[in-house]
Amino acid sequence: MGERMFPLERQKKILELLMIKKVLKLTELTEELNISIDTLRRDLNHLTKQGKIEKIYGGVKLVESKFGESTIADRLISHIEEKERIAKKCSEYIHDGDCIYLDSGSTTFQIAKYIKNKKNLTVITNSVPIVNELMNDDVELIIIGGKVRQNEQSVVAYEYLFNFNELNILKAFIGASGITIEKGISDYNLEEAITRKNMIELSKEVYVAADSTKFDKDVTIGIAPLDKIDYIITDGNIKKDFINKFKKITTSLIISE
Repeated sequence: MGERMFPLERQKKILELLMIKKVLKLTELTEELNISIDTLRRDLNHLTKQGKIEKIYGGVKLVESKFGESTIADRLISHIEEKERIAKKCSEYIHDGDCIYLDSGSTTFQIAKYIKNKKNLTVITNSVPIVNELMNDDVELIIIGGKVRQNEQSVVAYEYLFNFNELNILKAFIGASGITIEKGISDYNLEEAITRKNMIELSKEVYVAADSTKFDKDVTIGIAPLDKIDYIITDGNIKKDFINKFKKITTSLIISE
C-alpha cells in the first residue's frame, strides 16, 4: 500500500505514528508504511523542511512546540505509563453494550486502546486520534460536529451542527488540566470546556481520567464542581492528604495500580 499512497497521506501517517511514539527509527517507518528507504527519505526531507520533524541519529522525532498549553502530540507521550494504567483502570468500568463519551484528552486517548474487544460498544468522541484509533474496530463511532482545533486534534462542537440532547450517554470519560477540592475540574480552553460541560450534563455517570500531576491545580476555565463528578481515576503518585480529602466528599477517587 505504502508506495501507492499519496506522499501527503504518507507524511500525515508519519506524523500520526510519531504522536503515538515519540521517536521512530527509519527501519520502523519503512516497515510500518511498507515503503522503500528512498521514498521515506523524500517524505522525511519534506517534513523537516516544514519544521514538523527533526532528524536524530538513525531516526526522527517531532519538533516540540514552545508555548502555552502543550500540544496533544506532546501530551500523548508525557507520563505515558501512568496514563496507560489509568486508561486500563477506566476500561474496567466500560461494559459490553455501553454508550460512552471519550473526550479529547491525552489520557482518554489511551482508553481507546483498551476497549476494542468490547461488544456493541458505542463511542462518542470529539477526538481525531481516538477516531483514527478505533476506525477499523467493531465499535459504533460517533464524532461530534464542529470546528477542528488543529493543535488539539479535537472537534469543538457547534450546537447547531449537533443535537446533543439526542444522545443517550451512559458514561463520560473526561480529561482535566486541573483538579481541586474547592473548585472542581478546570481546563485551558473555553471551547473545549463547553463541550465537556455539555457531556457532563448529559451523562448518567461522569469519570475524570487524570494523572496525579493535575491535582491541586486550578487552571483558567472552570468546567465542573466535584459534585458533578462521580469518579476520578488517577495514578498511585497522588499525595496522601488528597486521598483523605476525598473521603469527605461524594466523588470517588479510584487509584490505578
